[in-house]
Amino acid sequence: MTESLDPLAVRLGALLHARGLRLATAESCTGGWIAKVVTDIAGSSAWFDRGFVTYSNAAKEDLLGVATQTLQTHGAVSEPVVLEMAAGALARSQAQVAVAVSGIAGPDGGSEDKPVGTVWFAWVVPGAPPWARCLQFAGNRGEVRHQAVRVAIEGLLERFAGAPQSAP
Repeated sequence: MTESLDPLAVRLGALLHARGLRLATAESCTGGWIAKVVTDIAGSSAWFDRGFVTYSNAAKEDLLGVATQTLQTHGAVSEPVVLEMAAGALARSQAQVAVAVSGIAGPDGGSEDKPVGTVWFAWVVPGAPPWARCLQFAGNRGEVRHQAVRVAIEGLLERFAGAPQSAP
């Protein structure tokens, strides 16, 4: 496929473990792939709490507490939804760090406003405000999803680069 994601997960795990923090993931289009990548790392039970695979809108509501109104107003692939997904992952876990992903991996499902390859991300780390970002990826379904997993993990590493060295 493409490059291995293991080195990123190893770096993330070392960082979380050193700070005594735990991670929760809230995934839609990546279908649990972020959780799979981080749990491929030996010892991840010390820093990974849980993952939520919330592919449907109902799952986003039931498991993460995303508001029906938010989904109806903005759609599942939007900044407000991924921010609520990340907040819900923290509220429903023992984690202090969260990443959320929702997107359109294709080959179908895109629109003029949200074409295939559109992916929204949200990250929450201690000592920094929640942050969301939208990216447009090229490639087939697998390539879009792989890029989304990479960006999700890289985003956490970037957020920690700007956050305080110790958890509050």
